[in-house]
Amino acid sequence: MPVAINLHPLNDEDRELIEFARRIVDANTDGPDGVHTMGAAVRGIDGRMFGGLNIFHFTGGPCAELVALGHARAEGARELTTIVAVGNEGRGPVGPCGRDRQILLDYHPRIRVLLPTSDGMRSVRIVDLMPLAAVRTAEAAGQHGTPVVD
Repeated sequence: MPVAINLHPLNDEDRELIEFARRIVDANTDGPDGVHTMGAAVRGIDGRMFGGLNIFHFTGGPCAELVALGHARAEGARELTTIVAVGNEGRGPVGPCGRDRQILLDYHPRIRVLLPTSDGMRSVRIVDLMPLAAVRTAEAAGQHGTPVVD
């Protein structure tokens, strides 16, 4: 039985975040076969936006979303509301890979993800995007303070 996913229309702040990520990748890409082909942007609860750029490497270098998360944390943003990734050369927004989805669920379980759907661009909470995902708990990870979805 398929799981229903709650998708929501974008608002003006979502479109602003997409444009911010697009500008990052457009200004810094090095072509279709380059090292930097994806840009990402994340919004903090205070409205600030933070960007990131992927670093492709055959060993699995960091995706743009993870770089944006690190940038936000380095600037003091602890609570994040929304994230999006955008491909270079006009490819537009792209949904996060499986690894990024799991990291978002583990560390930012309330974040909204902007991604393309068959009905156009939509917003979805990460917990709705991954309804049957494994949840990393503090006990399982051996660390204190690991977020758990409630």
